[in-house]
Amino acid sequence: MVRSLAQWTKTLSFPARISPHKSKEAAAVSPLITPTPSNQSLSVQSSDTMMNSNCASLTEVSHIYASEDPDSEKAIMSSVVYCIHHKDGCKWSDELRKLKGHLNTCKHDALPCTSKCGAQIPRVLMEDHLKYTCPQRRTRCEFCAKEFSGHGLESHAGHCGAEPLYCENKCGVKMPRRLLSQHKAGDCAKRLLPCRCCGKEFVADTLAAHHVKCGRMPVPCPNRCDATALAREELDAHLKDACAVSVHGCSFKDAGCRFKGARPAMERHLADAGQQHLQMMCGLVAKQQQQIASLKGALARLSLNCSGTLIWKVSDFGAKIAEAKGKEGMELVSPPFYTSQYGYRLQASLFPNGNGAGEDSHLSVYIKILPGEYDALLRWPFAHSVSFTLFDQCGTPEKACNIVESFIPDPTWKNFQRPSKEPDSLGFGFPKFVSHDTLRRRHFLRDDVLFIRVKVDPSKIVAV
Repeated sequence: MVRSLAQWTKTLSFPARISPHKSKEAAAVSPLITPTPSNQSLSVQSSDTMMNSNCASLTEVSHIYASEDPDSEKAIMSSVVYCIHHKDGCKWSDELRKLKGHLNTCKHDALPCTSKCGAQIPRVLMEDHLKYTCPQRRTRCEFCAKEFSGHGLESHAGHCGAEPLYCENKCGVKMPRRLLSQHKAGDCAKRLLPCRCCGKEFVADTLAAHHVKCGRMPVPCPNRCDATALAREELDAHLKDACAVSVHGCSFKDAGCRFKGARPAMERHLADAGQQHLQMMCGLVAKQQQQIASLKGALARLSLNCSGTLIWKVSDFGAKIAEAKGKEGMELVSPPFYTSQYGYRLQASLFPNGNGAGEDSHLSVYIKILPGEYDALLRWPFAHSVSFTLFDQCGTPEKACNIVESFIPDPTWKNFQRPSKEPDSLGFGFPKFVSHDTLRRRHFLRDDVLFIRVKVDPSKIVAV
């Protein structure tokens, strides 16, 4: 039967005195003790309590049983047990009587530190403790080689002047701690330094580049005038307004004056050449007017409608028709448009209060041919069909009821011949294009605006 030492100490009783007469009876009723062969083992479970009192317990048990029951004592002491440190990794197991001797050499058994620091250290860790962690050890700093105790070395660490450290400014330099402050204050390429001119701070290795463009850096006048210590940012103003030897061009140089001279000479020139400058300015204005006219013509050509279709928006129609009723023959004309890029130049006209047979009752529309840039290249007379469309602005294209009128030119009529000048005649069209009553019935007029489309169809040409 295998029992732990804790079980034995709980189940065995140790009477204070046993009479000789009752020794056999005591042996007969000896509680729970049964002699076992010597090869039977007894497992003793380790615990912290057992570690502290194992030697005393073994001595006491051995003494009691030696005096009262030698056979039981022999059986117990012959039992096979594990080392009390078997949970810490000790593999030893043997008879109980050998446990005390094993503990004297067991590497897992705790011993007082030999340097008398007061710590209980397992024998296997004693060497490392004495070398690295014992507060009473003697050791040397790896940087300055001075000898310290364990506590002293911990206080010394992080303050050793010989310990090499990298500069905190990240300049890449590594040096002993005692020299680091001096390096950061006077030698570090990444330390901050103020510019002596503007006072702003810069990294030391960029300060030279800043001085090249610093606005407050003193620079000499390039004309070597009497001015000294000019700030770089003030140099342009000095050369322009204050430098006595700086050569300038005449302020009328854009008009053609080529005079150049120092400031005193320039003042005399401006006073003496006033009439000449006035003539130059007049010539410049005339030239600029020509350029403006040319640009306007180019802009007008770019904005020309060359599609052969004109969408004419007539705004404020109510005011215009009211004006037409009080002013006989009032005519509105559209912007000119071309049938193609190099085609005929046309213009539409509109009489809000009518013209001819439609006067006072209808809207009259006409088309007239204007002189164009490419008339010499075109076929005459004009022979393309022309259509007028008044859009119904009902909002639904499917329900819209547009008014469309078209005609094919009569080649014998003089208004369709090549024009030599702006025509005075009406052109050709429809004096009764749409009545005023019809304009009001549907949505031809909305927001006081109407839209008329004039379209020239180049595919429909009358034979001439």
